[in-house]
Amino acid sequence: MFDIFTKSSYQALQSGKNYFAFAHKTVSSQIKNLIYPSLQPNISPLSQKLLTQLQDNMNQLLARDWEDSQAGVYPQNLLFDNSWEDFFCYYPLICLDLPNIWERIKNRRYQEFSQEISTDNYPSYYVQNFHYQTDGYLSELSANLYDLQVEILFGGSTDAMRRRILCPLKSQLTAFDYIPQEQLRVIDIACGTGRTLKLIRAALPDVSLFGIDLSPAYLRKANELLSQIPGELPQLVQGNVEELPYRDNYFHGTTCIFLFHELPAAVRQTVIEECFRVTKPGGIFIICDSIQVNDVPEMELVVKNFSETFHEPYYKHYITDNLVERLEKAGFEQIETQVHFVSKYWIAHKPSY
Repeated sequence: MFDIFTKSSYQALQSGKNYFAFAHKTVSSQIKNLIYPSLQPNISPLSQKLLTQLQDNMNQLLARDWEDSQAGVYPQNLLFDNSWEDFFCYYPLICLDLPNIWERIKNRRYQEFSQEISTDNYPSYYVQNFHYQTDGYLSELSANLYDLQVEILFGGSTDAMRRRILCPLKSQLTAFDYIPQEQLRVIDIACGTGRTLKLIRAALPDVSLFGIDLSPAYLRKANELLSQIPGELPQLVQGNVEELPYRDNYFHGTTCIFLFHELPAAVRQTVIEECFRVTKPGGIFIICDSIQVNDVPEMELVVKNFSETFHEPYYKHYITDNLVERLEKAGFEQIETQVHFVSKYWIAHKPSY
């Protein structure tokens, strides 16, 4: 009886987030069209059949999320991990920032940063207003708004998509069951605000966690988030994932969430090779990112509309890029791919020598 109530509560929470995201997008779009009628994106409307398919795919994702929690992959309370304090604090700021985003779109300003932000020493591909967001990934405001922004973008399903890495990660780490959990090392590449590390900590409470990101603002946000949970504090480092500051064969597990679609093609290969270098023989590397054009044929229009709606300069190449070939070129093997809702997963193994 309790499980039925808990499941119903989870479904109600997810439905509420989905409806809220839809309402936000609808109202903000109407206001934008009223103020900036010329800013209509060059996108094709989605048919009712496709919208129904999207909802069905989301429901399948949420069903899998519930099943994994019941199977003990991660604690059930992780399904309800939502900061209402952050919501009420940051949602008004998201609304207030919308006119700045619309002005940026209108004037085609894709590399606009506040005067106090230095963009020196960052790769040119990184100095972008991805999604047209204010200050890209380089300000405290951006770091504070990011998680709520992506929750709205994905209809409240972002963490459910992130959690799909936990089952294969935990499963592969059993290959090292002769090592005490405290000596296992897992790193999240481009860890951002630390949401994925928080999920990994809940599923693997005793392993040593590491995170690396280019943004000092996002790392400060990650440190703030991760300091609130029990267990050893993950070791966070500011750095470029093209040159990971770790020795060879160091990590038993390596993860990377929503990074590759924001990288130029050549950099994707470099990052994969770096991840291969730092992952131990017998270890696992998991990528979670956007679906690609050939994954779900009926979703091709959704994928193509995304690149027209948001400033994602490397996305069009990404959606046709063969990451399996790139992973094999680096040396990974036994590469499995999965698709959940609008996210795709590459689960790659480093050979045991």
